[in-house]
Amino acid sequence: MRGVLHSQLRRDPRMDLATKEHSSSSAISELQKHLRDGSFVITAELSPPVSTDPAEFIDHALALRGLVTAINVTDGAGSRAHMSSLAAAHFLVRSGVEPVLQITCRDRNRIALQAELLGAAALGIRNILALRGDDPTLGDQPDTKPVFDLDTTALLATAQRMRSEHRLPSGTEIKGAVRFVLGAAELPVDPADGWRPNGLLSKMEAGAEFIQTQFCMDPDAVRRYAARLLELGVAQKLPILIGIAPIPSARSARWMKEKLFGAMIPDRIVDRLERAADPKAEGRRICVELLQQLAETPGVAGAHVMAPAFHSAIGPVIEASRVAGTKRAGARRG
Repeated sequence: MRGVLHSQLRRDPRMDLATKEHSSSSAISELQKHLRDGSFVITAELSPPVSTDPAEFIDHALALRGLVTAINVTDGAGSRAHMSSLAAAHFLVRSGVEPVLQITCRDRNRIALQAELLGAAALGIRNILALRGDDPTLGDQPDTKPVFDLDTTALLATAQRMRSEHRLPSGTEIKGAVRFVLGAAELPVDPADGWRPNGLLSKMEAGAEFIQTQFCMDPDAVRRYAARLLELGVAQKLPILIGIAPIPSARSARWMKEKLFGAMIPDRIVDRLERAADPKAEGRRICVELLQQLAETPGVAGAHVMAPAFHSAIGPVIEASRVAGTKRAGARRG
């Protein structure tokens, strides 16, 4: 009996998207290529289904192909069970869509995390986002025991050692190629005087090559955040993608503001959605405006568009913004 992963499955040439070489830049993924070349990079995020059939998930991803550089595949988002992120990311690779594989420290000890990284390398998945993971008590199985054998920085350092030394932390040699583009998440801030990005610096030192932030719908705060990172020499070395969303209602905006730790949702956004005759259309409009403002902000490398309950809006807002792939503010093409 032949499953979808059988080695003799007919291959679409686009399946090699994540493994092909980019001779002009030596980049190992489209994400790395565009982070390096000064383009304004847009990524999106999809959660795998609670299903054994990936067809609908793949269709959602294919609808974004050509609009985003890569698509994050969440790992037990909201502390709820879904199809494994590794399997879902592989389905995207086989469909010609570049994934960013999210791996959380919540659910695996160091042995399982190393195994996950080896599996990703074997399956042609190049982009990795190391995450802590949501609190299990907030999910639908609150008695779940978290692991947290490693934290995010230690996971990044493990992956960095695996790709640079071709060895596991135990010293065991790894056979075959280990080629990753490593990323991490961060909470954006409106920096006070004297603020230093210690978390970003630790993650960069551990091997992070890009950052995707929590939701930040405040373009003024982003300008101050990015300016400080430029002043400290961080944004020049570590591309920052700001998390945003097409928020469908004032109620959703309030929930994000109150319940999502670190999310920055200004009151004026809530007010606009409250007053709108068509809140979903207004939410899309706000997101388009924000994408355009981010593309004009020095120190911002791109945007990460998340809409777990409104994923149908992701493609239209990106297309309407017309900023994907444009020259990054203050950047020179590599």
